[in-house]
Amino acid sequence: MIVAVGDRPPAWVEAAIADYLARIPRNLAPRLVEIAPGRQRRAGDVPRAVIDEGQRVLAAIPAGARLVLLDERGEVWRSTDLAKRLAAWSHDPRWIVFAIGGPDGHAEAVRARADAIWSLSALTLPHALVRVVLVEQLYRAWSINAGHPYHRE
Repeated sequence: MIVAVGDRPPAWVEAAIADYLARIPRNLAPRLVEIAPGRQRRAGDVPRAVIDEGQRVLAAIPAGARLVLLDERGEVWRSTDLAKRLAAWSHDPRWIVFAIGGPDGHAEAVRARADAIWSLSALTLPHALVRVVLVEQLYRAWSINAGHPYHRE
């Protein structure tokens, strides 16, 4: 499962996500849950918007799920690291949830709930692009674990 804060992404993002999801076996493909940005942001109350988004992110996560936050300040994983983690986690019946925060990041309550914090890059990436990179990396990890030739080192 992917929980992402943000407005509906552009068509090219939806097309790219759909393409990678179609490559992952249906029983492993993550479902995308979109969380609308906090309304308080428009009124200039960014801290309240982040808290509101965080509450809705936490509400979307199944009880007991493993939560992986995507955050530029997180730990850097190579594609092979992700593949190893997913292989190990596949023996655990818990859901795996990847969370993409809003434009001002994750609420402290969400960070406190996280089992891991993963940085896709030290760069600040547009949230729509993070969705594409995440889904591509999930496909790449699946291909590594399946022995598929998509990944080359």
